[in-house]
Parts: sequence; C-alpha cells; structure tokens
Amino acid sequence: MISIYQLKPRFQKLLRPGVRRLAEAGVTANQVTTAAALLSVATGAVIALNPFVSSFLFLLPPVLFLRMALNAVDGMLAREHGLKSPLGQILNELGDVISDAALYLPFALIPGISPVPVVLITVLAIVSEMAGVLGTVIGGSRRYDGPMGKSDRAFVFGLLALILAFGIEAHLWVDVILSVTALLIAVNVVIRVRRGVKEAE
Repeated sequence: MISIYQLKPRFQKLLRPGVRRLAEAGVTANQVTTAAALLSVATGAVIALNPFVSSFLFLLPPVLFLRMALNAVDGMLAREHGLKSPLGQILNELGDVISDAALYLPFALIPGISPVPVVLITVLAIVSEMAGVLGTVIGGSRRYDGPMGKSDRAFVFGLLALILAFGIEAHLWVDVILSVTALLIAVNVVIRVRRGVKEAE
C-alpha cells in the first residue's frame, strides 16, 4: 500500500548535509529526539488551551513537518554517526507516541469535532506503533507497513488544521475523515502483525 513513508529515503538525502554538521557540532540523536517531543507537547498545549481560536491551528502544519524532519535527523545521527544507544531506541519509540497524543488529542476540544474518532486515532496510533516494535521482539525487524503510518497521520492532521485555521467550520465532514483515518490505522495493525509474524517464522 502507498504511504508517505516511502518518500523517506529522498527526504533523508536532502537532510544529510545538515545532519553531518550537527554531528560535527556535537549534537546527539537523543537531544534531537527529546527536542521533537518537547516541541510537540508545547504545540499541543497551546492548541488545547485555545480550542476556540482557530488561528492557533496554523502552528500545526509547520510543527508537524519539523517534527518529521527531526525524527529523520535523530535516526540518521544514530545510524550514520555512531550515536545509537539503548536509551535512544526507547526515547525514539516513546517520543513518537507522546508526540502523536500531544498533537492530535487537542482536536477533540475543537467545536464541531466529535472527540470519539480523535481519541480512537490516538489509541490506535499507539497500538500501531507497538505492533511495529513487537516485530523486533519476535526476531524480525521494526515494521512500518500500512497505509496510515506516522507521516500519513501528520499529513491528514496538518491538512485539517490548515483548513480549519482559515475559518472553515468543522462539521460531519471532519468526523468522516477522522473515522476513515482510524480505520486505516487499524489496517496498519493487522498488516504489521501479519508481516511481523511471517518474517519471524
């Protein structure tokens, strides 16, 4: 299935010169991972505390893009510059689910949006990432399969934030989009479990 994640190698190629300079400056992968999580939590807090002020949603698309860049950077620092560590692996996985929750749960507070699909997406995103990580536990690789991975979720919520920030009111159409997103994340879980088990066997 097509996913924005498939564009990651090209994105990494663009970032590589900057990553090299960061490594030379002594920046660690764990510092980048932590910065991405803190940025996400701070942005989510601003939106959650101001759910009736649509202009704050303009923050989300650039923050989501920056978070995606930082996620790529920390991985490249770890793999290509000898900065891998057990703590880094844990921070990377925890940082992703914390950032997802921090950036997406505030949508449940926005007038006109049902909190049910927002919460469902957040829970399923955590389950999806856990399903991916468990591939390594049973002797396979970290799984990123499925049509609604981290980058795809970021695209959906970034686009929704942009539309709402321009003053378009949230109605049933938002709930439909979010419900479809939740369904596709559930598909992620099934695919990752099946392929993880098949790889391990």
